[in-house]
Amino acid sequence: MMGKQEPQNLETLLKLLGQAGEPEKPITIECMLEATGHRSFGALLLVPGLLVFSPLSGIPGLPSLFAVMVGLIALQLLIGRKHFWLPRWLLRRCASRSKYDRAIAFLQRPARLVDRLLRHRLTVLTEGLAIRFNALVCLLIAATMPPLELIPFGNSTAGAALSFLGLGMMARDGVLVIVALLFLGMLAYLVSRIWM
Repeated sequence: MMGKQEPQNLETLLKLLGQAGEPEKPITIECMLEATGHRSFGALLLVPGLLVFSPLSGIPGLPSLFAVMVGLIALQLLIGRKHFWLPRWLLRRCASRSKYDRAIAFLQRPARLVDRLLRHRLTVLTEGLAIRFNALVCLLIAATMPPLELIPFGNSTAGAALSFLGLGMMARDGVLVIVALLFLGMLAYLVSRIWM
């Protein structure tokens, strides 16, 4: 269940995601993960982050499903697992191929620009104990996703936070981890507004 190559930037990840599964058939989470590799924590965060950031976040229940996935991955990272396990019922969840392809196309436009901005910076935020801290951040982001479904496309902020965190981890760019923390602050504000 492991991809042949692990992505190092956003454009490569999107290319692998575009090739996932079979044309004209619904795309499963398992196909997405097989295409991108199961060992890369950054890629495992970036996949749900990008899809929740895309127009797919408007599909009821999908952000909460990805919140479960992110939570499971983050918990396993906290306990020190090197390879991640996800339950079969989650891996078999699928989305319409046409909606998936549109979401990937939507994300490809800015990918080239984003990749030009990536650098190895503040790598202390992407290695060692910081990895466990980032897993805690993921749990906090995942916890905001179900309540944000009450706001149309409200999970786009959570998707952006996961995307920045995942891309930062994948590219070893600590500046993106800091940006993800800023998005986490926005998420806390949004959730607090829901409960008021």
